[in-house]
Amino acid sequence: MVESSIFNEMYVNQGGVRSHYGSFEGWLAGQSDDLMRLKRTEADQVFRRVGITFAVYGDGAGMERLIPFDVIPRIIPQPEWRLLETGLRQRVRALNCFLHDVYHDQEFLRAGKLPIDQVLQNSQYRPEMRGIDVASDIYAHIAGIDIVRAGAGDYYVLEDNLRVPSGVSYMLENRRMMMRLFPELFVRNRVAPVEHYPDLLLENLRSVAPQGVDDPTVVLLTPGMYNSAYFEHTFLAQQMGIELVEGKDLFVQDGAVFMRTTRGPRRVDVIYRRIDDDFLDPTVFRADSTLGVAGLLDVYRSGRVTLANAIGTGIADDKSIYPYVPDMIAFYLGEKPLLANVPTYCCREPDDLQYTLEHLPELVVKEVHNAGGYGMLVGPASTRGEIEEFRDRLLARPDNYIAQPTLALSTCPTYVEAGIAPRHIDLRPFVLSGTQITMVPGGLTRVALREGSLVVNSSQGGGTKDTWVLEE
Repeated sequence: MVESSIFNEMYVNQGGVRSHYGSFEGWLAGQSDDLMRLKRTEADQVFRRVGITFAVYGDGAGMERLIPFDVIPRIIPQPEWRLLETGLRQRVRALNCFLHDVYHDQEFLRAGKLPIDQVLQNSQYRPEMRGIDVASDIYAHIAGIDIVRAGAGDYYVLEDNLRVPSGVSYMLENRRMMMRLFPELFVRNRVAPVEHYPDLLLENLRSVAPQGVDDPTVVLLTPGMYNSAYFEHTFLAQQMGIELVEGKDLFVQDGAVFMRTTRGPRRVDVIYRRIDDDFLDPTVFRADSTLGVAGLLDVYRSGRVTLANAIGTGIADDKSIYPYVPDMIAFYLGEKPLLANVPTYCCREPDDLQYTLEHLPELVVKEVHNAGGYGMLVGPASTRGEIEEFRDRLLARPDNYIAQPTLALSTCPTYVEAGIAPRHIDLRPFVLSGTQITMVPGGLTRVALREGSLVVNSSQGGGTKDTWVLEE
């Protein structure tokens, strides 16, 4: 069981400063409250002017919200990052092996490592992908792996995001903002760069182009301006120097995908898609979709276009599959997991369901298909009525839920209205898989701004921090 003590990223229990925060803490002590408030206000004004906002689905006001940015960075020393990086590479390799396997020989399932119906009857499993050979056998080209810290400071993988992981634009803009507000800090501290991420992403996408294509055309497919992550779509397309397209801009002809341009049709080789599977091809998935491209799956089957991420990757980031990732690492790689999972109860199992029902006030219960902090119960922060209502939902659909201990996520000093105070955080590094696995040092640190809250998601009122990995 994960320990319940709270690990502070900057300070040790006796009140001292952790060595990798020494230079920053000395600088911070010399800054006035007025200056820090001024800098925070400046950051908000710039983000709003640039359009760095987040649209929340179901928001009755129908307005986009500014994602709060905190001016105190989260700092990771180089040895810790090396451990994380190695563990992330291992995990993503195994997940890609699993994805190839479940759509081909299904050896993991036949070996009894995972109940077959848990995969084949899962709504995220796409039988249309059976037997399709994708470029370089890579399914999850971009993975956002959520990492948390608990107990004495141990790192755990909380979640694997392999469908259309978002947030990397905020990582990049957070770094730009810190360099704008406090340039002197980057003179005093050797902070590993992250601004080359778009170049790495484009190189990664080009590396998995269809066989025989030497100079691939890459596009980013967006659902359009009403999508919550549209800012990120436009940002990344601009940074990579590629076209941002919607489904209406693409069409299938002569067994290939083409883009409409003012100079006539241009063949497309790699599509970085930010659209869910269901909406990609109305002839195969949702017939009412106006976001996708009719006939796209046929071209994909023929190997004449690459989709990143591949159709069907959702089966590997479904929360009911998450508990089996350590077994995947052992099965496919013959290695022990370097990053541990959070202990997890699968409510489809009678014993796990019974335990969950008996300990609801202590647990976090999550819907297996949901994301963004929706459809979950945080037991210690819920009322008796909320717990009983969730109990009914759990009893009605036990296979739809998993449960985990309520982790005491690590905290980082954060600048809030009352001044500097600890707030809970997580970390989402972005792992790129192509001919090799690459990532920039760090990732997106999300922070739960409400005192005591453990929910860091932007859609639930969370904010973000710049993430520093210190170079040796």
